[in-house]
Amino acid sequence: MSKSLQDKVIIVTGAGRGIGREIALLCAAEGAKVVVNDPGSASDGAGANAAPAEEVVEEIKKRGGTAVANFESVAEAIPASKIVKTATDHFGRLDGVVNNAGILRDMIFHKMSVEAFEAVIKVHLMGSFYVSHAAARIFREQESGSFVHFTSTSGLIGNFGQANYAAAKLGIVGLSKSIALDMGRFNVRSNCVSPFAWTRMIGTIPTETDAEKARVEKIKQMGPEKIAPLCGYLLGDSAKDVTGQIFGVRMNEIFLFSQNRPIRSVQRSEGWTPQSIAEHGMPALKGSFYKLDRSADIFTWDPV
Repeated sequence: MSKSLQDKVIIVTGAGRGIGREIALLCAAEGAKVVVNDPGSASDGAGANAAPAEEVVEEIKKRGGTAVANFESVAEAIPASKIVKTATDHFGRLDGVVNNAGILRDMIFHKMSVEAFEAVIKVHLMGSFYVSHAAARIFREQESGSFVHFTSTSGLIGNFGQANYAAAKLGIVGLSKSIALDMGRFNVRSNCVSPFAWTRMIGTIPTETDAEKARVEKIKQMGPEKIAPLCGYLLGDSAKDVTGQIFGVRMNEIFLFSQNRPIRSVQRSEGWTPQSIAEHGMPALKGSFYKLDRSADIFTWDPV
């Protein structure tokens, strides 16, 4: 069977553990040369450790693949650009970027520190921009390339205590769509993936009650390896017509998410006043209001 990423050069950020690791392993198995980026930080972004990235590189080589480690942070522009330089220095080109790196600093909104908000924005949103921006010039010149960015139902739907994470993840959707629009003429694609998987980053979910324990056991079935095949597909040539989309993966399910479009309107020929909006406009629209749902309110069935 032919390999879908034969001789392509792929960057995977945050590839030392979890979802990123599985994507790096799959890309290598499909014939890609992989830049395994991970500074080895804790789940909140603290510290650094070369071991996670190095171990993934060794695993790829042991399986007969090709990979190189990179330990830069995506959260600053110059280090992020060095990730791209690692690809071109070692392999002479770049064909795909997976913006997977992330941290969590969860806190209820009124207690969230400015530092916690900015740190999460920097890694997720700014990091996705910095790496993509450095890669974009290469993709423009060679007139090909694919971006896979990671979003989350925390932003697409909602969640408690994650204003920083949700804002970053919804911002990534806008970034991806803009890249798809601006670079489509150069055969460059950009898509988002919203993963459901048991990883170190969500391993802090409480397990005190029987219901919580049962929930966590169900989540644990959703291994990070389930996310990798869609990412591998989106990086390959068979996805040449797929761009500007938002996908979700939950165990063996793949979802296509809706995107913001008008769903209802009201009009008054004489224009609106605050009073007429209260009396007529808002009551007419209210039937189409969205509830304050969280991800768990929408995905109510067990993963399959």
